Amino acid sequence: MTAPVRIRPRATIALAVSGTIGVAAFGWPLLVTPDAGIAHGTDAPWTFALLLPLVLAVVLAEISERGMDAKAVAMLGVLSALGAAIRPLGAGTAGIETVFFLLVLGGRVFGPGFGFVLGNTMLFASALLTGGVGPWLPYQMLGAAWVALGAGLLPPLKGRAELVLLAVYSAVASLVYGLLLNLSFWPFALSAGSTALSFQPGGPITDNLIRLVAFSLATSLGWDIGRAVTTTILVLVTGPVLLRTLRRAARRAAFDYGRGK
Repeated sequence: MTAPVRIRPRATIALAVSGTIGVAAFGWPLLVTPDAGIAHGTDAPWTFALLLPLVLAVVLAEISERGMDAKAVAMLGVLSALGAAIRPLGAGTAGIETVFFLLVLGGRVFGPGFGFVLGNTMLFASALLTGGVGPWLPYQMLGAAWVALGAGLLPPLKGRAELVLLAVYSAVASLVYGLLLNLSFWPFALSAGSTALSFQPGGPITDNLIRLVAFSLATSLGWDIGRAVTTTILVLVTGPVLLRTLRRAARRAAFDYGRGK
């Protein structure tokens, strides 16, 4: 079955550019000596302003190349609205995260291109619904987009093997997501170099990575494990039904790509 969003040349370029900007947005503390006067709240809106047009470019590139039809857009809207509706049930409290399993399953069924767009639109819609718009949102959106995109790139398996693969991926992706979100604010959470957990401006990458991991273990490990456990359980419990339902919906929609259908 063909995914409802094809990764065509222009979409590939847009994804590569947005990915490069995303890596720079998350990883600059490990590569660049920051000005101590720069606040993360000043940096994040610029990242947000750059990220959203690039996400939109993915959609526009797909539509212009007949890679995404109206039914695929409708499916995107339904899943984004569903994720926005159920996210407040957990909202990250004690690590309970009720939306990541939809990202994993949606990306798995509909492919990496659809997953990348879904991660952005779902997190953005839920932020609007819950009033969670802030300097942290672009990082959450991009991290979620990568989670769903990665699910779409997993090797093809069926039955129990597929569920086990998705469960393992859910746990790993949830922990990596938490580490990335910590990286987005960690340089400013503690005074630079003041403790063994603090960001060391200009320090070796390996040293700062060790400090980041130690900071994550000390501050957010419980939440990250909670997210991993919740997502894994929801994938295992709902996966058999939702995978069949989403695949049946995709078949019935008969997504139209023009040539090469």
